[in-house]
Amino acid sequence: MASNMKKKAERVEERREKRPYAVAKYIRVSPYKVRTVLDLIRGKSVEEALAILSNLTNGGAEPTRKVLLSAVANAEHNRGMDRSDLYVAACFADGGTSLKRMQPVSKGRGHAILKRTSHITVILDVKKAEGEL
Repeated sequence: MASNMKKKAERVEERREKRPYAVAKYIRVSPYKVRTVLDLIRGKSVEEALAILSNLTNGGAEPTRKVLLSAVANAEHNRGMDRSDLYVAACFADGGTSLKRMQPVSKGRGHAILKRTSHITVILDVKKAEGEL
């Protein structure tokens, strides 16, 4: 039994993300709104992505900026990477649990309202030099 658990732990470790990342869960913004923001920063350098997020008025911009800053801090503190060499390698927003609410309507009925939440993930990576493959 213990050997199977060790093998499973090794498999999990192999699949674990090696790049610095940050995740924010249960953010009270619809994932549809966050995905439009993430499309703007995907593939950009960290400084350029922060500039874009600082000037956006979209509701998903501020939580995304916080997640990006957290990923940068993880890269600097945990991995010893330089901030100027980082870029947004991948970012995505998954749907979280929805808060269920009711809107009363005529004849004693009620319509369901779903207040959606998001799980925002930002993964960073180091830029490749021009000569490297």
